[in-house]
Amino acid sequence: MEGFKDVSGTRIIVFYPDNGVSEIQKLQMVTQEGNNVNVAAVKGNFDDAQNGVKKIFTDNEYKSLLERNSFKLSSANSINWGRLVPQIVYYFSAYAELLKNNDITAGEKINVVVPTGNFGNILAAYYAKKMGLPISKFICASNENNVLTDFIRTGVYNKNRGFHTTISPSMDILISSNLERFLYDLTDHDDTVVSNLMKELNTTGVYEISSDVKQKMQNMFYANYCDDTETMDTIKKCAEEYDYVIDTHTAVAKSVYDKYIAETGDKTKTVIASTASPFKFNQSVLIALKDHNAVVGKDEFTLLEELAEESKMQIPKSLYDLKDKSVVFDLVCNKDEMHQIVSDFLMVE
Repeated sequence: MEGFKDVSGTRIIVFYPDNGVSEIQKLQMVTQEGNNVNVAAVKGNFDDAQNGVKKIFTDNEYKSLLERNSFKLSSANSINWGRLVPQIVYYFSAYAELLKNNDITAGEKINVVVPTGNFGNILAAYYAKKMGLPISKFICASNENNVLTDFIRTGVYNKNRGFHTTISPSMDILISSNLERFLYDLTDHDDTVVSNLMKELNTTGVYEISSDVKQKMQNMFYANYCDDTETMDTIKKCAEEYDYVIDTHTAVAKSVYDKYIAETGDKTKTVIASTASPFKFNQSVLIALKDHNAVVGKDEFTLLEELAEESKMQIPKSLYDLKDKSVVFDLVCNKDEMHQIVSDFLMVE
């Protein structure tokens, strides 16, 4: 949003799940300046918001309407390939850093751990391997919304389960949209097979891949999950052992990696993708480091300062500056109203 504000020829509409982001994340969005920006909270969870966006993107009649009004849709999340490209790059960058520090030798294989719900970031690592990066094992880390863990272990994808609101909200997802791209690759680009699987998901909420495709996946992937208590424990343990404070999503990855080591004893050099600043989830991180009393009655900016003191890290300027910004957007909509939000903002009928 910040990168594209007031860029000529561009309009930005952001939908986020109401009560599905941290307070600081919400403040980043609802205080965003720019004459070409609009923000709306969607009643529901991440899946509701993403499915609503996908419906807009796949509505040919609506796309024709936009084209007649000189608008073309694009996406800034992993619906768009452009999101995956820089993620591919930083796995190569991490490998280069390991070489530079003499932690590995050229060509030596590494493992990669990624906390993921939408399967985008770990898919980028998979593409990095296809481009030549020596990766041995992909370790897929989920929170209590462990649909990916079950899928990788069994070959059955089943979204018909309870939805958990966790302290790692960016992973609170039951429909992992990038999995479709992964399956397309695993099935040797058989779009008919993948299309049929997606139709099953849409109609019954369940699909099962063939045994040979499952075997291909399991040869490369390990999957596990952790709950909020384990996430909290991992944040505290990591701070105590390494003097390093991690956020709630990175903690899911570290917790699952610890489980992987306990199960396999695999000592391969491993990269854990740290996906967010702990300051974005200051309340949960402070509770993990201290206790619930550490956050009672305190506003977000007091929490930022206390986390900075506790972690000996510097508050990101973009977050601290939110203190002086006013709320610009307070729109909340139902998921079936998202089309109209877009139309109203773009002034098309």
